[in-house]
Amino acid sequence: MKHLKVSASILCADFADLKKSIKTCEESGVDMLHVDVMDGHFVPNITVGAMIVSAIRPLTSLPIDSHLMIDHPADFIDDFISAGSDIISVHAECYGLRVRNSEKYGIYPKRIENLDQSLIRKDIDKIHKSGKKIFIVLNPETPLLIKEILNDIDGVLIMSVNPGFAKQKFMPEVLPKLRELREIFKGEISIDGGINDVTALEPVKSGVDILATASYFFGSPDPKEAVRKLKRLA
Repeated sequence: MKHLKVSASILCADFADLKKSIKTCEESGVDMLHVDVMDGHFVPNITVGAMIVSAIRPLTSLPIDSHLMIDHPADFIDDFISAGSDIISVHAECYGLRVRNSEKYGIYPKRIENLDQSLIRKDIDKIHKSGKKIFIVLNPETPLLIKEILNDIDGVLIMSVNPGFAKQKFMPEVLPKLRELREIFKGEISIDGGINDVTALEPVKSGVDILATASYFFGSPDPKEAVRKLKRLA
């Protein structure tokens, strides 16, 4: 049977009692924690920084995936490595010439025409030299511009909503891209956005390894059962 991982996004956790939320994740069988970092430029919202990763790192042995939804991620990678991240997830849309108008402030989602391989390889090397894993993230409208670097990365995160807010609806139009990726990529594939026990079925059939969930998990009256329902899809 396929081993399906569940990644709990703390975006919907109780920040007034984050320690309790982390404990709930552990007791519910979550495999890893997902930290959504937003800067108000790459996405239309501001959330948390490396300080939060530093705060939760002593509280758990679960792997921490820092999802950097920020412009100029290279300027902050060292901070998130030092804070205790196990995975650094960076957006492909930060490594190339942006589509016209997409480069302007307040225009979302960000899109690129071509991937600047030399630029992104610098960050791939930096993260790997630190002993951490790197995932490349693709917005819903971004095609598979990363084929040439697939052998150099640990995973790919497919966004199934436009990044920036929680509680959005799953976008099934990303499924063909997911299936194409699965055919050519042996590393881990994660999906993030609108994931629950119903919307996750097709991604799992298409070869996803990691289901990132926020409101479905933290909003559930029985988080442990929510995790069980997701893992049963395998």
